[in-house]
Order: sequence, then C-alpha cells, then structure tokens
Amino acid sequence: MCAQLPHATPAMLHVPMHAGQHGCPYGTHRVLQPAGVLPQPAWRIDNTMAAYDNEILIDVQALNVDAASFTQIKQASQGDPDRIAATILDIVAQRGKLHNPATGSGGMLIGRVASIGAALAGRLDLAVGDRIATMVSLSLTPLHIERIHHVHLEQDQVDISGQAILFESGLYAKLPDDIPEKVALAILDVAGAPAQTARLVQPGDTVVVVGGGGKSGTLCVYEARKRAGPAGCVIGISPFEKDCERMRELGWVDHALRVDAADAVAMAQAVSTATQGKLADVVINCVNLPHTEMGSILATRDRGRIYFFSMATSFTAASLGAEGVGKDVDMLMGNGYAKGNADYALSLLRESASLRHLFETLYV
Repeated sequence: MCAQLPHATPAMLHVPMHAGQHGCPYGTHRVLQPAGVLPQPAWRIDNTMAAYDNEILIDVQALNVDAASFTQIKQASQGDPDRIAATILDIVAQRGKLHNPATGSGGMLIGRVASIGAALAGRLDLAVGDRIATMVSLSLTPLHIERIHHVHLEQDQVDISGQAILFESGLYAKLPDDIPEKVALAILDVAGAPAQTARLVQPGDTVVVVGGGGKSGTLCVYEARKRAGPAGCVIGISPFEKDCERMRELGWVDHALRVDAADAVAMAQAVSTATQGKLADVVINCVNLPHTEMGSILATRDRGRIYFFSMATSFTAASLGAEGVGKDVDMLMGNGYAKGNADYALSLLRESASLRHLFETLYV
C-alpha cells in the first residue's frame, strides 16, 4: 500500500498546490475520509483539479453513469432531468467523485487530455488533446463538474463541462476515429461483459443471459452465440416484451423468455422448460436492479458458472442463497476489467452491422 500523504484542509482544496508533487499510483494521496483506504471505498476524496506529476488531467465532455446508479437516481428523482442533474451535482460536491451512496457504483467518462504529469512523460501512448474514455469507475475518479448541459434519460448519459483526474494506475482507451464518441462511450462502459463472456462460454454450452435485452446483455448474447456455436443454446431473459421482441429480431437467441428474474422460482421454471430440465451451463446476469441473484442460481446446473456483471448484485444474497438451496455453482463477481476489453468491445461494433446499428440508434 502506498503511503498516505498529509490530508488537505478545506482551505487548501481550492489552491493549486499539487504541481510537482508525486502521488501514489493508486491515488491514496487524494483520500480525505476515512484515512488509510483506497479512493474507491473512500467516503470523500480531494477533487482539486491541480494535477500531481503522475496524474493526467482530463477536460470532460460526458459521463456514462453506471446503469444501477442511474436507475436508482432516476427513480428517486421521478424521472425529472433537473432533479437528476441536481442529485449528480450534490453527490460530486459531497464526495469529490460520482460515487452513488445508494448503489456504491459510478460509471465512466469521455473527454480530452488537458495535461500529462511530468513523471508520466514518454511512458504513455497519449498526447495532450487526445480523446479518451476512462476505463476505471467514476466512484474512484476525482471529478469537478462546472455545469450539466443535458441528461439523456434513456441512455444513462450526461453531457457536462468539467474536469477529472486519472491516476497513474488508471486504465483508459483512446477513442477511435471510425466510431462516434457517444457510441464508443456506450460500449466501453460495459466492455468487461463481452470479454468475460468470451472467457466463460465454451462450444455447445447452454447460456442464459439475464437482462439479455439491455446494453450489456445484448453484447453478452452476441458473444455467447459466437462462443457456444451451432451446438449451443442461448437464452435471453427480460420482463419486458419489447426486449424479447428485439432479441428475437436480432436472431442471436434460441429462446427469448419474458420472465421477471426477481421471481426466482418462475425464472428457474422457465429455463428448465426451455432446456428440458438440463438448466444452464453458464448464466450471465446483467440486470441493473436488485434481487435477481436467486433466479440466476436456480437456473444454473450443478457445477455450472454464473457471472454477476451487474453492480446491483449482492454478494451476501448470492453466497448465502446458493448455500441455502444446496447449489454447487461457481460464481464470478463482476470485474468490469479484462485485459484488452476496450479494443475487443470496439471490434464487435466493427464486425457486426446489426450490433453497431443497435448502439447508434438505441444507446446514443
């Protein structure tokens, strides 16, 4: 663990005192409360936009809020864009980052590189002015919002003017010239989902994608179809008929089941019927609402695998729930990062015209 630098006092927070100072690669020098933790679990971090010599300063253009977080904020704000904007501003003002206290999640951003610390010079494939997307959560990213210009209610995106800090250890992706920024932002926000699906699904597998009609779910359905092959079976789950219709139209699922994953018994029965009682080899949960852990567990065969991608997942509910029903399954909690996930996710848009059209029309 890196050494903790002295805390900044409130009076110091508006003074550009960091120039030339060297911070911890993991950002512990930015932690204000509580002492001794990393930036992600910290309650409050220093969001002074004066970079240390091993930080990158970014001029932010847009935020892609984590689906679980945006859903919670939207519900609490009754869908009012002004109230959503006010809630986001309030979270950042209190915490120095977009770290939703209700869901614990954040999102990601796109912007342009404003400056690169001297200690990083020559070590990165970046230059001032490059367009990038951060591949680390906004729940650990120092963020300052000057103004929110527009809230996109159906895309979980917010256009802003502001700045952010990327730590030395922070992951990023340079935005490609052949894909519009907002499209790239939409897919990079969930880039870990198809990359992890590619690792988990084997030829001939029966794969269930919970939330298969959503953004990350659609990517997982597409990737599962590729990996399972003609001998495999891909099942998409959604409580909404429009999602099921979309899954059928895209043609990557063998079954689109309209069932509420929060109703564990109903979901298990639906999957059992579709698989003649065999259940799933792999279940991928992309639902952005809570209480879907048990449906995923009951739909998985013994010694099957479950990937909980959603930040709405409760580890306690999944772990104790599997034990409670005597299910011997392997459960992977959603690590949004897999090596090369950004390039891989973008490559999917290039190889599938249908997938790209979907993202260009539905998620931007």
